[in-house]
Amino acid sequence: MMIPGKRELNFAGFLFCAGMMAYALYAEYVLYLDPCPLCVFQRMAVIMLGVVLLVAAVHDPQGRSKYVYAGLAALSAAVGAGVAGWHVRLQHLPPDNIPSCGPGLDYMLDNFPLGDALKMVFAGSGECASIDWQLLGLSMPAWVLIAVLAAGGMGVWNNLRQ
Repeated sequence: MMIPGKRELNFAGFLFCAGMMAYALYAEYVLYLDPCPLCVFQRMAVIMLGVVLLVAAVHDPQGRSKYVYAGLAALSAAVGAGVAGWHVRLQHLPPDNIPSCGPGLDYMLDNFPLGDALKMVFAGSGECASIDWQLLGLSMPAWVLIAVLAAGGMGVWNNLRQ
């Protein structure tokens, strides 16, 4: 069996990320599942990973530049996995340890310095701990965690292979 070329796999990774974003928008606007602040950061990480893979597909890196794309894919995936992992952790806290609901992301970014707003987002809120959607017993953040690790791992492997 022949493995597709680097460009094709990078483009497939981009399409995978685009599909994730398409489903996220479907879930928001059709299923009426409003994203919490941590969901928004996960979306940003998926978009970053998709853009890295798209640019890598267009550029078709050779030589040292392949390490740049592999590093950027790893960084994007690590950020997405970190945020999604934190979100999954919040969802599995005992009910008495779930933080109270806080202000929305727009309000925090408009009224607090960026560092303080990020601290409040990662402290979590009751809305981040709720599980409104599941597939095969896993919440959406758990699926995002799996997906960004898979897409990021593929992006690193693909761009570093000979």
